[in-house]
Formats: sequence, structure tokens, C-alpha cells
Amino acid sequence: MLTQAVEAEVAAYIAAHAELRDDSGHRRVVRNGHKEEREIQTGVGSWKVKQPRVDDRRVDENGQRKQFVSNLLPPSPRRTKSIHERIPWLDLRGISTGDFSEAIKALLGPDAPGLSATSVVRMKAI
Repeated sequence: MLTQAVEAEVAAYIAAHAELRDDSGHRRVVRNGHKEEREIQTGVGSWKVKQPRVDDRRVDENGQRKQFVSNLLPPSPRRTKSIHERIPWLDLRGISTGDFSEAIKALLGPDAPGLSATSVVRMKAI
């Protein structure tokens, strides 16, 4: 379902810019295969996702190329926003930093990798 939602998000982005063409008549925003499959942690467990790639040849007023950013998938972190939202909640409940990884594993299951005390401190700093 997540893959279908991301595919729909990309299709809507490309359709919204379908009329934009360069001097040769080529579209400025097109699909360009898929990114490498990766595993992300969500509030309901671990998922493997293969995100569609978008080639956006538009340029902003500063000369920087615009790019597609998914609202559903984090750009580089391997955890979704819902996990990051739980960290402050656990902190407010008085759980110590050292116990965060155990609390997160209790919420997400034993297969929640990368949730050491150090990574929790980094998430709290964000």
C-alpha cells in the first residue's frame, strides 16, 4: 500500500507539471526509474520501499534545480516522522535516554534496528 501511495504521489507531481516543456518540446518533469530499494522504520514496523525517481529539470530564481520530495517517505533517514514524534512523548513520560531503545522496541517490535541511546539523543536534538 505504501508503494502504491508513493507511486500515486509521483504521478500527481508529474501530471501537475506536464505542460512545462523546454525549447525542444521535451517535458521538464519526467519519471526516471526507481531509487534503490531501502528499508524504513514506520509506526507499524519495518517496510521495504522502492521509491520512484523523478527527473525535474526546472530551475528556481536562484539557479538551483528544483526536485521532487516525497511527503510520505523521508528523504534520507530510515525512520518515518511518526517515530520521531514518539521520542518527545517518551521523554515527557520520564523515560531516560538509556531506556528509549527498549521503549521503542516495545512500541515497534524487536526488529526495530538503529535505535541506540546515541541515535535517540540525535533525534531529540532535531
